[in-house]
Amino acid sequence: MEDRGTAEARREHAWAERLTEGVTVAVVFGLSFYLLASTTVFFGTNAWYLITDTSTTAVSRFLVPVIYLALVALPPGLACVVFRSGRRKGKRRLTAAVPAALALLGGSVVPCAALFLIIFGYGEAAR
Repeated sequence: MEDRGTAEARREHAWAERLTEGVTVAVVFGLSFYLLASTTVFFGTNAWYLITDTSTTAVSRFLVPVIYLALVALPPGLACVVFRSGRRKGKRRLTAAVPAALALLGGSVVPCAALFLIIFGYGEAAR
């Protein structure tokens, strides 16, 4: 009788853990997608104008898209590395996804923060 109650408590605890981890992963992925999408749109339009402008040099026409792609591709790549590391340590799929999602969120915040620093820092320097 006592063993069955312990097993039920473990099962209920595991269900609550999975639910919490799942909600955490879903919220973090949604937020990081929003941050990456806004940064992507801004840097993408600026990169397009810099590439198509006739007064830009050949080096900047090559360098701007490379930097842009690095800013967009780095956070998902970092999340994949963290997820694979968690899976190699023998963690379950969802348990390994939580640190990967948090790494994705952290990696998404960096380009977004850089974007805000560029926008507001440039505005202060122009005054």
